[in-house]
This record gives sequence, structure tokens and C-alpha cells, in this order.
Amino acid sequence: MILAAALAHWSGWLLPVAVLLYLLIVIPIALLCGFWQAVIVSLSAVVVHGFFTGRQPQFNLASDPANSVTLVVFVLVALTVSRLSARVTDHAREAESRGGQMHDLYEFTRRTLQMNLHVEPGPQLAELVHEIFQLEAVAVFDADLHEVYQAGIWNEDPQELARNVYYFETSDDDPATGLGRRVVRLGTVPVGSLVMRGETSPLTNNAIASLIAITFDRYRAFANESRIETERRTEQLRATVLDSLAHAYKTPLTAIRAASTGLGEMGHLSAGQADLVALIDEQTGLLSDLTNRLLTTARLDAGEVAIHAAPVGVGSLIEEVVDSLRDRLASMKVSIDLQDDSLVVCCDRQLMVMLLTQYVDNACKYSIFGTTITIRVVHLNAEAIFSVHSYGPVIPRADRERIFNRYYRSMTHAGTRSNRAAGTGIGLSVAKRVAVIHGGYVWVTSDEIEGTTFFAAIPAPVLKRCT
Repeated sequence: MILAAALAHWSGWLLPVAVLLYLLIVIPIALLCGFWQAVIVSLSAVVVHGFFTGRQPQFNLASDPANSVTLVVFVLVALTVSRLSARVTDHAREAESRGGQMHDLYEFTRRTLQMNLHVEPGPQLAELVHEIFQLEAVAVFDADLHEVYQAGIWNEDPQELARNVYYFETSDDDPATGLGRRVVRLGTVPVGSLVMRGETSPLTNNAIASLIAITFDRYRAFANESRIETERRTEQLRATVLDSLAHAYKTPLTAIRAASTGLGEMGHLSAGQADLVALIDEQTGLLSDLTNRLLTTARLDAGEVAIHAAPVGVGSLIEEVVDSLRDRLASMKVSIDLQDDSLVVCCDRQLMVMLLTQYVDNACKYSIFGTTITIRVVHLNAEAIFSVHSYGPVIPRADRERIFNRYYRSMTHAGTRSNRAAGTGIGLSVAKRVAVIHGGYVWVTSDEIEGTTFFAAIPAPVLKRCT
């Protein structure tokens, strides 16, 4: 500052020119050091300039208005430059911080995409957030598995803390404690929560919670896909085993039936022997029917059954079903209600007989003695709707879809050990499959007052013509 004042004095510069020279010193000081340092330099410039111009340095600035104005200008310049410098520095630091956080978010995204989804993602996510963002402690709550996973050192219980965030849907940031709380959501549905202690911005916390939600969703989707594939392979193996067993049973069953028939035709049997032969013949028939049903089930599931569609009169179809179950229906009241006797359905007659036989046989097993079984066919909304109604045990609502799954039997229908109705849990699954391969669907309604009705709908294209 002294050199600048001496240079201005020896060069004979006027005060405005000297002021510009002093500003070249004040401005860098304000940029590099700050406001108060620039004020001290400004005051020094006024004093030194007064010394070299021959005036006695006095701290009473009012004695020379030029010095006062100069000092005010220097102070204003120092204030403006220091504020601008501080703002630019803050912006630079913020940009650098954001750049670092963006890099951390990119790394977190990359690591989550490479995560092993064969195991639960919670522990991996907690460790990744703690490691990548260098936080003191992290807790992740997976609401689907009801588990809290933690990383870092917690002074309080993170289990309760993370659960409270989820149940009370608390999302906030507390600068006093350094805690960031977020509800992890998929869309608008809460699927977990995230609690962090450390230096992160609210936007970063939101991004971390969103990435955790996406990872949870990927894990669920992967688990479902794996489960579906496992079930498909299991079902394929089961169908193969059923087909093999059914084929293996047919030969000995044929031999047993032939032997029992031969014994019956030989004659000269006592009453007890004849009853035993009749029992053998009856049970062999049941085993044969079951074997044929198993074969059909396996072929339906494997897609090996070809539909031989042809126009079939509904009336004759119902008559064939009732005739095949004449012995079972001998002690039952049966009502047949056809909306249109001339209605023709384009279908595979053998498969449709199998479907309706299962419905009527099911009604025979569970209907209350003395009540009426009603077989009805209506043409509604371009569909032929077959229904079999009876009065018996009510099927619980939770079972009304599951009873069409193979081997599943409703507890209401299965009964106790002493009064359990005969059945394998296969028939209704075959009925459903038959309807599906015709392009139709099945359902059941059950009520204590209205009774139970099984439905099968065949769509309009099957009704109009066969291709």
C-alpha cells in the first residue's frame, strides 16, 4: 500500500487515478481475505495517501471530505466484492457437494442393479447406503418381510425407530440430531422405511428411498418369476408322473376286470362269492374311471388333447350325462331346465360330457337327501351357460376359486374322517380345464338359503360355428 501511495505521489497522479490504483489492491484483498480485511486495507490507503500528499494523518475524517468519500467508496467496494466472492464460493462448494452426491447416487444405483436378488435385499441395501454415502448409521425396514436391517453404530433402538417411520408415515430431516427419515413407497403404497444419521441433503435422501423402493420391487418380481417357473416345472413333472402311472395301472386293471367278469359268468357261485365278485367288478370300474380321469388330466395340462369340435345339441348332451349317472341319480330328484331345446353348441362332445358329469356327480355327493338337483342351460350374452344347482354344505368364499385347483378339497366338502365324501380333488380341475380350452370359464356360487350352483360358460364363437 505504501509503494502504491509513493508511486501515485511521485508520478503526480490526481486523486481519482490514485483511487483506481488503491482499488486494485482493495478488490483482491476483499476477494481473497474477506470484508473486514479489505476495510483495514481501505483505511490504511486513506491514511498513507494523506501522508504522501503532505496532510497530517488524522483519524478525524471530517477534517478532509475527500478522505471520507474515498474511504466510503473503498468500504462499499470491499463489501460488494466480498459478498459476491462469498456467494460464488458457496455456489462452488454446493456444486462440488452436489457433484459428489450425484456420483454417490450413481454408484449406489450401479451397485443395486448388480445386487444378488436370490437373497433378501434389506441387509445389502443398509450396508451399501452406509458405505457409499459414508453415514454414521442406517436402518432399512422391509414391511413385506417385517424385518429391520441396520448398518453402522446406533445409540438408540433402530428397530422401533424404523417401524415408527413406516407406521406413522413420517418423512423429515432433523438437523439437530442429523437424522433423515423417509417412508419407502412404490407409487403411493408404503413398502418400508429408511432412517439415516449423517450429512446428506433432503434431495439425496429422497433419491435413496426411491432406489430402495425400486430394489424391493425388483426383488418381489424376481421371486414371483422364480416361484412361477418352479411351479411350472413341478406341474410338468406331476403331469408326466400321472400319465406314466395311469398307463401302468390300465393293464392290471383290465386283467382284474376280465377275471372278475369271467368268474361271474362261470356260475355255480355261492351268494357270498357272487357278492365278492360284484364288489371286485364295481371297485375295478371305479379305479378304471379314476385312471382315465388321471390320463385326461395329464394330457389336458400337457396340451396333448386336441379338440374335435362339432355341433352338439344341448338337449342330447344333458341326456347323455344323466343317462351315464342313472344309478347315482336313482335316489335323487333331478330337474332339467333348458331355455331353448334347439340350442346347439359347437364343442368337443366327449370333453363337455366329462365336464357336466363332474358337476352332476359332485352334486350327488354333497346334496341333502330329498332335495332336487337342477341342471339348467341358458343362452345369455352370446354364451351358453351350463349350471348344476343343489342344496348341501356351503362352500366358504375363500375356497370358491381354489376348489377348481387340482387336489384341493374344501374342508366343508371333505368332512370329518367318519363322514368324508369320496373324491380325489381332480374332477373340478378337469372341468375347469375343459372349459378353458373351449375358450370359456367356470365359477361357483354358494349360499345357505340359495344353495350351491356350479357354472360353466362357453363363449359365442363356439356357439355360432365350428372351424
